[in-house]
Amino acid sequence: MKLDDKTVTKIASLAKLEFNGKEKEAILEDMNKMLDFVGKLEEVDTDGVAPLIHMTDEKNVLREDISRTDITQKEALKNAPKKDSTYFKIPKVIK
Repeated sequence: MKLDDKTVTKIASLAKLEFNGKEKEAILEDMNKMLDFVGKLEEVDTDGVAPLIHMTDEKNVLREDISRTDITQKEALKNAPKKDSTYFKIPKVIK
């Protein structure tokens, strides 16, 4: 499958992108190279090959989440530039 200029223009329009002539030509060339590569992958014989679910046999290499209190609420509020009883006061972010 080969992409043409019309298809790249349609994809760019859907993605809300604008390209000049040289950029569009480069993108068209790159996309066609990608499609050629995918075509080569489709030719690979994968009969008898088990599908991969994970890239490694590692199950969980992350540490266990442990709840702990390193700083109290009172200590945190002590360092706040502005506070209101037990809350931090920040500038309004929604207009």
